[in-house]
Amino acid sequence: MTFTLHHARGAKWLHRRPRPPVPSVSVIKYLGSKRLLAPLIGDAAQALEARTAADLFAGTTRVGQELRRRGITVLSGDTAAYSEDFGIAYLEEGGRPRLGELLAMLRTAPPHRGYFTRTFCEDARYIHPDNGMRIDGARAAIDRLDLDRSERGLLLTSLIEAADRVDSTVGVQMAYLKRWAPRALQPLELREPAEVPGPPGTAVRRDANQLAGELDGIDVAYLDPPYNQHSYFANYHVWETLHRGDEPDHYGVACKRLDCRTTKSAYNSRRAAGDALADLIARTTATWILLSFSDESFHDLEQVGRLLAEHGHVGAVAVDARRYVGATIGIHNPQGQRVGTVSHLRNTEVLFVCGPSRAGVDAVIESGRRHGALPLRSGSARSRSARMRAAS
Repeated sequence: MTFTLHHARGAKWLHRRPRPPVPSVSVIKYLGSKRLLAPLIGDAAQALEARTAADLFAGTTRVGQELRRRGITVLSGDTAAYSEDFGIAYLEEGGRPRLGELLAMLRTAPPHRGYFTRTFCEDARYIHPDNGMRIDGARAAIDRLDLDRSERGLLLTSLIEAADRVDSTVGVQMAYLKRWAPRALQPLELREPAEVPGPPGTAVRRDANQLAGELDGIDVAYLDPPYNQHSYFANYHVWETLHRGDEPDHYGVACKRLDCRTTKSAYNSRRAAGDALADLIARTTATWILLSFSDESFHDLEQVGRLLAEHGHVGAVAVDARRYVGATIGIHNPQGQRVGTVSHLRNTEVLFVCGPSRAGVDAVIESGRRHGALPLRSGSARSRSARMRAAS
């Protein structure tokens, strides 16, 4: 089984096609975020008449929030501790009656120069020390308060999002800007996480491959595994530490947690990623699978199609997308001087659908057309996506 893009001659039109507006929710900078693609995924789930869905690589819960807005009950899973916080805040129910009062306590907590300030604001320069001391004070206050699970998740989400708004990075915590970004000089502002309408779901901290086998009765499993060698645990180690409130040994200029060296995912290994993906697909017991993919992935598109075809009818749509913000900023040396040229600024995002009926697959493909997504047919997808970039 092979796939390629079939589209109008001269693919520039694809870059200009408008997409439905994204609801105004706090935007955290996150590599691989599906914030702009979430409406496409939400339409796909609705085309399958889903009432329940599981998002097994939830990250900042962008897709889960979109599905909840569509009236779908969401099971949100990820191994990242901060992802569970986001799931509690945006997908579960409860914790809000005292939220305003609790946030007021955090805003007035005495700033102090703790581990966060010393490590991430002085040894490294992710956040200005003035805000680092406010973060240290607020984080200590969270541990002192008598909180239930929902309240704690909401407060940690508010604190992580506040820190993200005043950081001095390009969105990943592997490096920081030589000079303070203008936003880093703004005062830390703790806000209430926006309420997401829709039925309440559940957030869990679980391995995706293990959780996939426990989805009996779930209509749709949305799978968005890491595509390449970049580790989310290492890329967002500051948020992991902020959630835990611990003081781990660290290493390198980025002051990464020492356990970044041992916390590894098979999906970040070119050798192991294929077997991990095959195992994930084989284990998934949900009725339908929606699988996100990028043409910058370890995985070969044809192999992904063959894996899915062993479990049901398969289709796929592709959409042109802007690459991560770091590609726009470019390649710089430690002195902040531009030293290289980025090969391309756009890539192709692919959404596979797999399930028990051809009609359902066709419904997803048709729903994708409203977002400028193009059906995949026979041929070489990688060469076609390269031509799309050249045309742009």
